[in-house]
Amino acid sequence: MADLTSQPTTIQSIYTWHNENKLQVNRRYQRKLVWTLEEKQKLVESILKRYPIPAILLAELDGTPGSYEIIDGLQRLHAIISFIETSYPTLTGEYFDIKHFTTAQNRADEKIFIPNEATKTISSKDVGSFLDYTLAISVMRNASEQEINDVFDRINTYGRRLSDQERRQSGVENDFSQMIREIACTLRGDTSSTVLPLAQMPSISIDLPKTKHGYTIKAEEVFWVRQGILRSTDLRDSMDEQCIADVAASIIGGTIITRSKEALDEIYTIGSTQSNRIETALVIYGADKFADEFKFCVDEILKICGDTKLRDIIFSKGTSNAFPSVFAVIVMAIHELIIAENKMISNYDAIKKALTGISDRVETGQKATSPEERRRNIDVIKGLIGGSFVRRDASIKIYGSHATADIESIIRRSEIELSHYELKQGLVTLDPKSRSENKSLIEKVIRTISAIANNGPNREGKVIIGVADNDKDATIITKLDGITPIKISKKQIVGVTREAALLGLTAEEYFSKWKNAIKNSKLSEPLKSGVLANMDYNDYYGLGVIVITVPPQKEVSYFDDKVHIRSGDDTILVESAKLIADVVKRF
Repeated sequence: MADLTSQPTTIQSIYTWHNENKLQVNRRYQRKLVWTLEEKQKLVESILKRYPIPAILLAELDGTPGSYEIIDGLQRLHAIISFIETSYPTLTGEYFDIKHFTTAQNRADEKIFIPNEATKTISSKDVGSFLDYTLAISVMRNASEQEINDVFDRINTYGRRLSDQERRQSGVENDFSQMIREIACTLRGDTSSTVLPLAQMPSISIDLPKTKHGYTIKAEEVFWVRQGILRSTDLRDSMDEQCIADVAASIIGGTIITRSKEALDEIYTIGSTQSNRIETALVIYGADKFADEFKFCVDEILKICGDTKLRDIIFSKGTSNAFPSVFAVIVMAIHELIIAENKMISNYDAIKKALTGISDRVETGQKATSPEERRRNIDVIKGLIGGSFVRRDASIKIYGSHATADIESIIRRSEIELSHYELKQGLVTLDPKSRSENKSLIEKVIRTISAIANNGPNREGKVIIGVADNDKDATIITKLDGITPIKISKKQIVGVTREAALLGLTAEEYFSKWKNAIKNSKLSEPLKSGVLANMDYNDYYGLGVIVITVPPQKEVSYFDDKVHIRSGDDTILVESAKLIADVVKRF
């Protein structure tokens, strides 16, 4: 049984824990950062006025005394930390003055965060008062995972603090909820480790258009908002996960479910008839299989849309309405044609034309929530677009391949997990007078593959070819090769089809060039075979990218009988016998 102890702690000590990555967030049940600027400012005001604020609940991590998982208080803790790091001012426009707090000043000097250079700051007395404020901290020790789940669920029944879907996902841990979470993270671009430090939460949280907090994921760039399927505020409430869950339950269970709160609540209620039915069906269907199919259908929808927003296709008249219910039946119709009927799209433009104004031809009112009406809507859509499909097996393209969303998620994740990822723009030099092949580039990439493999067991890595090294190179490539890069977070995808053309190769021949180089390299086994089996080419809006997966290894890997490791995003040759022994110990 868990022990609960009171541990009043000053904000200064909390910041030290944060600095030492002792505050962890479990994404399995914790939502993203969602507080508005005003909510943060009012919390700061309460602290400066010495008002009491709600207690924070932590669970001490097993085996690591002094490190904690945040159970309740994530938004408050982040608001406090980000105020100290000058992310926002008080209600009266004053920023925290890090000159009066050495720990924060040192982090700024180390470029861990960039301080705001505002001249209007709180006084040194207020800095001291803020840091000395004692937070009411309760710590659960020796708590089981079930006890933590139970406590979190109970906390979030006291008032409406979570959206319906956040409550469902946070309260259940089974194969279905995990699959929905992973698909949603991939489509949003916020894939990460299940447990991550509080400091990394901004990198997987969503910036809304009207409330800029500097978070990495921009709502307007996310598939759901970019296509008009959901509003940006819907992402905050996890409506994307709800939409995926609705489609997934209907397809995996073999029966279209009612589109309702009650239907999803029952599916997420452990032990209920519907929950048991879906879990059993998922074991047979396969979570990875469905995830690949769903992402492939999304890719096909993106190809249908081209440069047009899906919302502008669906509605005959201009509107700002979201349309998750219509999107759901479109996905199910396309899924049936591709997966159940084993067909592939032969004419994307014809489908786009057929779907134009489709909202006028399908039921979208209250009746549209019933399984019978949803079935009729799916059949109407299939009737309109079915003629633009031909019978062809798409399994090679669907299963185990990287969808557009996968690639974008990898690129975003690479920014915070440097040692597991490498992004390269390609083989050809950018000298306008001599666009020659860089002979040493492939060997550098292969050395990096061996280094990523040495990160340790159960650690997968990725190398993507077709991403510019920096904005300057992207600008040069744009001018030299006449392409338009696609920006994902801070990176720009320039693709490899431009290089294939320069080298007089087809995309397939260019891909084979990389594959043969790895096959004939001095990369050790079984790493070499694993890498070759997991190489993938994605058209990515016609630009083309190569994804090289570095599968988890059980032993040290070598290139040319030498050991390489990763230090951040650098690949280093290990020459010291002691360091080699340390790498061996990782396995």
